[in-house]
Amino acid sequence: MASTKKSPTPKNPTTPSAASRIQASQAKAGNDTGKGSFPARVQAAAATNVNKVDEPVSKGGRKSPSKGTRK
Repeated sequence: MASTKKSPTPKNPTTPSAASRIQASQAKAGNDTGKGSFPARVQAAAATNVNKVDEPVSKGGRKSPSKGTRK
């Protein structure tokens, strides 16, 4: 039976600049940087981390004015 647990969020998620450094160093070393390679997976993880939203998006709505602003 397969586990459906989500993997925990890393304490230091991969950034796009880190992914770029990894990909560049692998390319300079002559290693594969194509689809499915480690640099490609790191780049995908970095893109996911950038696009994650930590806080829920509010549905909008009207905020009541703070006290003392009415005339």
